[in-house]
Amino acid sequence: MARRPVAWIVAVVLFAEALGVAGLNWFLGVVVERQDMSLAGLDPDVMATSSRIGGVVFGLYFALCGLVALLMALRNRPAAGLGRVLLISAAVVHGLLGAFVWGLVGWPAFLFMVLVLALIVLLLMTYDGRAEAEGAGGCAEPAKPTDVVPGGGPAPA
Repeated sequence: MARRPVAWIVAVVLFAEALGVAGLNWFLGVVVERQDMSLAGLDPDVMATSSRIGGVVFGLYFALCGLVALLMALRNRPAAGLGRVLLISAAVVHGLLGAFVWGLVGWPAFLFMVLVLALIVLLLMTYDGRAEAEGAGGCAEPAKPTDVVPGGGPAPA
């Protein structure tokens, strides 16, 4: 199955994206600081600091999501609880970022965001947990008529 390679790819992409987002926001903070111009009366130092803080926060967020994907690849088990919520939120963030970058940056950035979104969704779908419960046969065995009582519930043991 392609579960582990997908998890490895998602982990690498999210770690690279974490570094890219943190570096880009840090660079933007330096540019704003050196321009020494205000935007609608905002202090340039505050804008530079907030850009750097935002870059670090988003970088740590994507790195944490990459760590969840890395643990999924190493353990070959689905993420549970907070890890699954982090990956779902990363998919939502990439969908929203894809919608924004289409108009602001262009279609290559949109394609990258959609590709990362597709990889995260593929990762979540390949580790959905049903394959382990159903066994190697591909589908669960149907219920036998003797397993159900006429009232609709399971037969008493």
